[in-house]
Amino acid sequence: MSKKRVVVTGMGAITPIGNNVNDFWEGIKAGKIGFGPITKFDTTDYKCHMAAEVKDFDPKNYMDFKQAKRMEEFSQYAMAATKEAMEDAGIDMEKEDPFRVGVAIGSGIGSLQAIEREHIKLLEKGPNKVNPLFIPMLIGNMAAGNVSIAFGLKGKSIDVVTACATGTNSIGEAFRTVQYGDADIMVAGGCEASIAPTGVAGFTALTALSTVDDPQCCSLPFDKRRSGFVMGEGAGIVILEELEHARARGAKIYAEVTGYGCSSDAYHITSPAEDGSGAAAAMLNALKDGGVDPCELTYINAHGTGTHHNDLFETRAIKLAFGDHAKDLKINSTKSMVGHLLGAAGAVEFITCVKEINDGFIHATVGYAEQDEEIDLDYCKEAVSGVDLKHALSNSLGFGGHNASLLVSKYSE
Repeated sequence: MSKKRVVVTGMGAITPIGNNVNDFWEGIKAGKIGFGPITKFDTTDYKCHMAAEVKDFDPKNYMDFKQAKRMEEFSQYAMAATKEAMEDAGIDMEKEDPFRVGVAIGSGIGSLQAIEREHIKLLEKGPNKVNPLFIPMLIGNMAAGNVSIAFGLKGKSIDVVTACATGTNSIGEAFRTVQYGDADIMVAGGCEASIAPTGVAGFTALTALSTVDDPQCCSLPFDKRRSGFVMGEGAGIVILEELEHARARGAKIYAEVTGYGCSSDAYHITSPAEDGSGAAAAMLNALKDGGVDPCELTYINAHGTGTHHNDLFETRAIKLAFGDHAKDLKINSTKSMVGHLLGAAGAVEFITCVKEINDGFIHATVGYAEQDEEIDLDYCKEAVSGVDLKHALSNSLGFGGHNASLLVSKYSE
């Protein structure tokens, strides 16, 4: 059976620099940063005080009050981004077979807030005071579950959890689902809302978070001064659709998903493989899947967290995969503006790639100024406009050794 072509027909986003795709993208083009002091809890006793929080988000703008009360923030973000994506794609579920429309939305963590809140109740008031909806609200698959219920989507519904590769793997698995004919449409992406005491304390204990209090310097992917990542939150959702189905209903087509590659480092629970071999394999697998020669690629949206190990080992991976061609690649990190959205990161960065292809614009890695010795590729100190971007490769690397890459291409008949 020949594989079907899969296109992007809708997008939605909740991010630290904009609560819809247009505002997010205008912020990206302007080099806007979403960093500031944490407002969700008192950080006086914490080493880390900065995060990239979603601003001015009111769930009642996207769902009714009763729905919102039964969801934690990660699910609310997914619902809001899905609403935008579905409307953007112009999908009318009354005209679709609901069993041919599925969901692949992941969260890396689910709700830490629910755990913290209900644990306090348990200790202070006893087990009978724990919220009856505690478990259904905290578990990560409920973003996909709530979206499925709200929009009447009865096809495949999955929650891929691969830590910081979650959003990328979710879109990749949705791509495969449509590609092999198991669905006509998939709602896919990632969501996260983990700016909570346990989340910040836990990542700080790992020495993964930046402790710099200056919003201009706290997130510096690939820069010699980098000191860790800044935690972000939000959601990115895309509508993936079988090409002929999209054509038949007159849908606008943003781009085509052409390749998906994965691998495992099988090395360490938090550090990527030092030689970059795992991430290199994922990139090459995606290119092979899309039938694109490595020398044809001109741009990579890197995982680019701003931690010492990630940026060094991802650079090694790019050099290993592309050889001498690595020096000709444009490489940037969207996390330089929105921080690390964990399970939502890959999905928001995928949307960034689609917008870059559409606008012929490669954004700057904001704040990048000082080259590190071995980290010596082109990380886009400045934005590049007026480029004919035929392909973009989006990388995500997750704790546990998960590597995932998506190849998105300019759509042509």
